[in-house]
Amino acid sequence: MQYVSTRGGVGAVDFEAALFSGYAPDGGLFMPQRIPSLDAAALRRWSRLSYRQLVKELCSLFIPAALVPPSTLNDLVDRAFSRFRHKDIVHLSRLKGGLNVLELWHGVTYAFKDLSLSCTGQFLQYFLEKKQKHVTVLVGTSGDTGSSAIESVRGQKNMDIFVLLPKGLCTQIQELQMTTVIEDNVHVFAARGNSDEIDEPIRELFADLDFARKHNLMSLNSVNWSRIMVQIAHHFYAYFQCAPSLDATPLPVVEIVVPTGGGGNITAGCIAQKMGLPIRLVAAVNSNDILHRTVQHGDFSLSQGVKATLASAMDIQEPYNVERILWLLSGSDSRGTRALMEQFSVSRGLKLPQALHRKVSSYMGT
Repeated sequence: MQYVSTRGGVGAVDFEAALFSGYAPDGGLFMPQRIPSLDAAALRRWSRLSYRQLVKELCSLFIPAALVPPSTLNDLVDRAFSRFRHKDIVHLSRLKGGLNVLELWHGVTYAFKDLSLSCTGQFLQYFLEKKQKHVTVLVGTSGDTGSSAIESVRGQKNMDIFVLLPKGLCTQIQELQMTTVIEDNVHVFAARGNSDEIDEPIRELFADLDFARKHNLMSLNSVNWSRIMVQIAHHFYAYFQCAPSLDATPLPVVEIVVPTGGGGNITAGCIAQKMGLPIRLVAAVNSNDILHRTVQHGDFSLSQGVKATLASAMDIQEPYNVERILWLLSGSDSRGTRALMEQFSVSRGLKLPQALHRKVSSYMGT
């Protein structure tokens, strides 16, 4: 399994290189060169697996055994989930009228990002110990990413993490989770501006290739492919828990509603669909509704500014993972994706081509 940039400006890399990257050197995001396909028989086999087992199966599709042996991968995932409060890691609560809630909040910081970041932290530690290497992690946060990222690497001698949070725009508990950590490798700064404005200097640092190489920069935001990879398991687990029966042909469709900020979790859902999982995605947004306008009208353009809401972790106007979705649903069209994103960078808005808009709206609603 090799990984390519959504903008096609760099050669393919392996999982380790993608893991230790932020943005690709050409400004794009890494994606698998090919998406594995699962038939109905494979889905029926997987339906008997626990959440933990699903994560292991999915990771083994995207991480070659030559890079991480299966027994080691099993141990890393087990270690990642050792601090979760629920015995099943993830739990499905069944409500009335066929409505279900997938509880993704049983990690240390009570954020769903604990699931993917705990695994990513273990993968990083594995490679760093092998290579005797040190990295500098840069994280911009609108709230929950920062504290989850800190928990995944705090106290590690071969990683320093620098977190930038928007002053006064995170919830109090999230800010305290970040600013009360005393380990020497954790560095937290409050910055003026919203989460989108914080992302700009981080992106510029990754674009400075000499600086990035000198300091071994990497990201734990959802620009990191490893986070997307682990989140694919959420959708498979939700489907298997909710599908009435897997004996029918074709398999029944399950609707999954995804609260959406930076778009990482719904990107994972799109990949699950591509793999053959029969789900219908619905992106739930707050008044920072760029993804809603993109899906409904093909209008991928910024509003006047980020609006502060009660759901501060979703207060994002530039959901950078949309680039991954556009690349995926355009048939891996790197040239077209690059042109769209360069246009967006200049004009801060664009109208999706009709064929691509139809494809996006066929994969998800809002």
